[in-house]
Amino acid sequence: MHARDTLMYREAQESAEVVARQFAANEAVVAALAQSLRAQPPRFIVTCARGSSDHAAAYAKYVFETQLGIATASASPSVTSVYAAEQQWQGALFIAISQSGKSPDLLRNAQAAKIAGARVVALVNVEDSPLAALADTVIPLHAGPERSVAATKSYIAALAAVLHLCARWRGDDELGAALQRLPDALRAGWDADWSALSHGLVDAHNLFVVGRGFGLGIALEAALKFKETCGLHAEAFSAAEVKHGPMALVGADFPVLCFAQDDDTLASTLAVADEFRGRGAQVFVAAPGLHGTGMLAVAGGLPALCTPLLIIQSFYRAASELSLRRGFNPDVPPHLNKVTETV
Repeated sequence: MHARDTLMYREAQESAEVVARQFAANEAVVAALAQSLRAQPPRFIVTCARGSSDHAAAYAKYVFETQLGIATASASPSVTSVYAAEQQWQGALFIAISQSGKSPDLLRNAQAAKIAGARVVALVNVEDSPLAALADTVIPLHAGPERSVAATKSYIAALAAVLHLCARWRGDDELGAALQRLPDALRAGWDADWSALSHGLVDAHNLFVVGRGFGLGIALEAALKFKETCGLHAEAFSAAEVKHGPMALVGADFPVLCFAQDDDTLASTLAVADEFRGRGAQVFVAAPGLHGTGMLAVAGGLPALCTPLLIIQSFYRAASELSLRRGFNPDVPPHLNKVTETV
């Protein structure tokens, strides 16, 4: 079996078309929502999600806080769904992110948010889902059916939806123009050579995935996919946090995968990678325009906000190949189902 025969590979490869379709289909609803949010800005933003969708929410936190200056926090679903604790969310924007839109805990939190006085927006792939019916505004992900257990194109679609909302809310013409170029950049980036990663981790047992700022969410996502599809224990860390306790584990041949974008976090992330190399670690770095041993190709030319989408797409392709090399099938991870419904 070749990686291109897997659903994970084929669905990740669709990401460029998904993003282009989403931007075109959602322009009216996103523009209207953005106009409303400018007229009545929320006091703060609350995100609510599980799994890969929560990693999209981690990305959204950095996007909204850096571009809009609005505090953004991730809700712990069990606070409402299990503990039934009332929240003070008057005047908040509550953003629920989900592929299926049917997990009971997410629905209970969205309902509680409405009761508490928040405006509920759903970023959801299934447009006729219970979550979509409950939300005040629905931003469909337009990823189409996703059959592989490992979410790929729906995750990238969630990141794209966050960017679309941010660009229109802020009235950022430069970011808006970059989003028009993003589908072509994804198409071109699909052929980036990440074979060093898919070959280099075949015998690995543990590794760190490191990112910072806009790249932290995709580091969390990559660590999950290593576990899910490759049977490989991986932990994600901020490039700042990894220098504390986790640094003690890194020694000779310990694998580290670093994600970086060309912004104010670049120098510190690369410095951490250099420090790991100095300890004899096996270091891979994905960053725009960097070349050399251990460097994984990432196209430049787009704002740093967009770079995580290019990196995670290339990672998905490499992960589907690594999974097969390690004797797994990325489409049917052991003990997992496509839709996980938690309370």
